[in-house]
Parts: sequence; structure tokens; C-alpha cells
Amino acid sequence: MTLSTPLLAAAPLLAGLIGPTLLGAAPGRQQADPPAAAPAHTAAQRSDIVEHVAARTAADHRRVLDYWTPERMAKALPIGLLGIVTDVTDGGDLLGGVTGGQGVRTAPSLTGKKADLSLPRKLMGAHHLTAARPDTSTIGSRWITGGAVARTTGRVFLTVAGADFVCSASTVRSANKDVVVTAGHCVKDGAGEWAANWTFVPGYGTSGLRPYGQYTARRMFVAGPWSRSGDDNYDVGMVALGTSHGRHVADVVGTQEIAFNGSRGGQAFGFGYPADPPYDGDHLVYCAGRLKNDPYGQTRDQGLGCDMTAGASGGPWMTGFDTAGGKGTITSLSSFKYSDDQRTMYGPYFGDAIKALFETAQRA
Repeated sequence: MTLSTPLLAAAPLLAGLIGPTLLGAAPGRQQADPPAAAPAHTAAQRSDIVEHVAARTAADHRRVLDYWTPERMAKALPIGLLGIVTDVTDGGDLLGGVTGGQGVRTAPSLTGKKADLSLPRKLMGAHHLTAARPDTSTIGSRWITGGAVARTTGRVFLTVAGADFVCSASTVRSANKDVVVTAGHCVKDGAGEWAANWTFVPGYGTSGLRPYGQYTARRMFVAGPWSRSGDDNYDVGMVALGTSHGRHVADVVGTQEIAFNGSRGGQAFGFGYPADPPYDGDHLVYCAGRLKNDPYGQTRDQGLGCDMTAGASGGPWMTGFDTAGGKGTITSLSSFKYSDDQRTMYGPYFGDAIKALFETAQRA
């Protein structure tokens, strides 16, 4: 699968890939962790969920917090959607098979092919228009209206194969008050390794680098099809966070609703922190418009007109969005783009498998 524009923060996010094709970074394949435990009456539903314990002790959380200095955050790369490292149909880890070298590797722009840009490029300031009142149709504008979405959406910082990346994520209303939803490739490299040093910064840059604190991952969850083969239909990750200064993330910044098995099509607003040009990763950006089916039929995903780049991966898509209050219901997220259409972002349909993923995470 491939990302094209910055889903993480260094490569463009095009096809739901966990990381841009980093030349010279080819992690060995790891065995997937065992499925998360579940009560007997729900075992059938949750049997195909894979869990990873990210931090067990207070010392583990402190190590991650200390790792992410302002300098390291500034240098983190966006995970890209455009460059193809390994086609999803081939299975395997998404970062595998990359040869050493310098520069950016890009997959051919063939119709219906997913691709993924890989190494960092010089980032520039965003040149997109902003409006005092949110537009219901835009492929990419600065979000300057504030509201709940400016707090609940944040940047994710993580390490894969020894390289630091960025993605986007959102808090969701959950039983444990700790869950954030993001792209699967922002949590686990398909059949490859889990991300390390995973941390969420809500409201990034709204009034300081970490205006509402920083929350490290306790436990991570992905669906089996993502963990085994990087199936774009399941490019969703749920992460249960630790507290910050004793407070749950939901109590600090609030949450968005989440829903499953909804109607296809309709109006949606997508948010994220794109970091590849023309964006710089420092501002919350949004896209808005009507959803459409994957024209190539390669996935069950839906597309949204959106030119956000890598680093935006995992950013929430909301329906029933209130532009005044900044609240809505998350029904998908930014996952991938096709190499011959960089103006359309695709996001997975939240069906029963994603519902089971969320139910497991909210009880973690």
C-alpha cells in the first residue's frame, strides 16, 4: 500500500503506508503480537485484533517523553502515501526491500496504482487560502475557526526502523477516556514492526508546541488483516494513551464521537497536519466535500477531494460536523492516495472490524 502525502511527517501521503520509503531503512519482519484477550461472549468478534504493549511502567513513559525534544520533533519525517515500497497485494512489511541511497524514490504514476514518496524534502510554509468561515468544499485550507476539533486533533510522533516520523490522530469518546484513532500505518508497518516512542500531542501549535501536554502510548491495536498484509481496507489503529500529570486526555481536550456501519457517501470534513510542501506541519488543515467510492475498485475505501500531504495520515474524517463548535462524528480517516490522482484522499470504511477494534481499545 502506498501513501502519497505526508501522513507521517516526511513523505507524502498517498497509499495507506506506514512510512515513506526510507532508502536504506529496511526493518526485519517481526512476528505479530498475540491477539488481545477478550471476554468469551465477544471473543468471536475480537479474535482478529492484534495488540502491542507499548509501555508497562512509569519509566517507560518517561523515556518516551524525554526522547521527543523540540529539536527531534522538528526533524521528524512525514509518513508518505505516494511512494510504493511494497505493493499491498504482495503482503509483507511496507518498509522492506528498500535499497540504500539518497533522495526520494517515487513509484510510477500508473492508473490505479498506489504510490509513496519517501525521503524528506525541504518543507515550506503553506500557501493555501484561509477563510473566517469554514467552507463546505475545499481540497485544503487552514483551520482557523478553533472549536473542539482544534484541541482533539493532534500530531503523532513515532519511530520506525530507527527513523522518526509524524502522523495525525484524534481523541474519541471512550470508556477509559484514553483512546485516539489514527491510521494503521502510523502504528504498525503492516506485517513489519510496531512503532516505538509513540506519543500524541493534541492541539499541536495552537498556542505553543504542546499546549495541552503530551501523551504516550500504553497499548496499541490493529486489525488482523492490517497486521498480516497491510490491507488498506483495515488501515486503522487505535491507541490507549497513558495519562499526563495524572489526567486522561479526554478530560483535558475533550473528544469526538465515533460511529460504525454508517451510510456511504455524503458530506465529510477531514483534518490533519500535512507536512510535505506546500504544507509545513505546523498548522491544522482541513478538506471538505462529498465522499465517493474507490473508482478503481481496489478497496472499499471512500475518497475525499483533498490535497493534504504526508503527515496528515490518520487525521479524522467527520460527518455531521458542526463548523461553529468543531464537533462531529468520526467515520473514517486519511489513509492513501493513488499516484495519478493526488487531489483525492482515501479513507477506510468503519465497519464491524473497526468497531471491534475500538471496543477492545476502550477497555484497555
